Amino acid sequence: MLTFAPGPSKVYDALPTYLQDAYNEGILSANHRSNAFMHLYQETEQLMREKLHMPDDYKLLFTSSATENWEIITQSIVQQASFHIYSGSFGKKWIGFAKHINLATDGLKIEANQTLDVANLEISEDFDLIALTQNETANATQVPMSIIEGIKEKYPEKMIAVDTTSSIAGIEFDFGLADIWYGSVQKCFGLPAGLGILILSPKAIEKCESKGEKGLYNSLSFILENAAGYQTHYTPNVLGIYLLNRVLKDLEEIQHIDANLRERMKKLENAVAQSKSLRMLVDNSETRSTTVLAVTGPEELISAVKKDAEKEGMQLGSGYGPHKPTSFRIANFPAITNAEMDKLIGFLGKY
Repeated sequence: MLTFAPGPSKVYDALPTYLQDAYNEGILSANHRSNAFMHLYQETEQLMREKLHMPDDYKLLFTSSATENWEIITQSIVQQASFHIYSGSFGKKWIGFAKHINLATDGLKIEANQTLDVANLEISEDFDLIALTQNETANATQVPMSIIEGIKEKYPEKMIAVDTTSSIAGIEFDFGLADIWYGSVQKCFGLPAGLGILILSPKAIEKCESKGEKGLYNSLSFILENAAGYQTHYTPNVLGIYLLNRVLKDLEEIQHIDANLRERMKKLENAVAQSKSLRMLVDNSETRSTTVLAVTGPEELISAVKKDAEKEGMQLGSGYGPHKPTSFRIANFPAITNAEMDKLIGFLGKY
């Protein structure tokens, strides 16, 4: 079954080869204090710089999931409180996690079709970190780099943290616009779930050191202490890191992936726009995601389209939260080939 679910999503077709190589190379038994693992970590970080254009002075860390990063950021970096700008369920969950740790956490909810008005955005001095969900998987919206740039210019003294779970390795980022970027591998990296990544600027690392939080399982100071020697503070998902390394080696540079996904998304959008019965959940092209498309319609129709797709060997992603019964979501992730996407586009043309 070919899946277009937005995560866990289709894995790269080369994955069986990677898995066999991991076994043959003995990486499955590698100790995370060994030279083999430290080399793997160092090489993977360098590949992030080469393929995704992560700056030389930013640090790559490994966690268990993107969700764990929500806790780490509030626990180990935020000193006063974080201010969250969000439009959907995952952004809402992030602010919920943060409030459990820091009651002073606050935020601004915007609508899916609403472009953030940076000029009139007011964030008080009570908040030292601005949290953004760059790509909201639940309602298929995104925050473009231009908005993040505007926020950085308006609030240069504040930290900016960006959730990129459904977009990292799919679209090109200007990492210099924010201090914290994070995600996980089961979406645009085309890998099985079970590995989170956290990318920190020197400013974020300094903020962690200044706060001095320590002693917990996932205290960032302890993670960074180990990462300085290309080790992890606990036994990590070594296989996940190896697979990430192999995917990065085989990837084109991110600007080429970005261009292909944007072109494919235009074709997808045109297919839905020309449909007699389906429409896009997000009307505003400025806030519509590049990597996830949400399609909406009457509940009976959505159910029928999903069943028809399965008969043709394709699985569409279900809607999420309040949109679950009246929408489906399509992942526009790099592991899905252009031919596979064309098959889906042809299928949607029937409606």
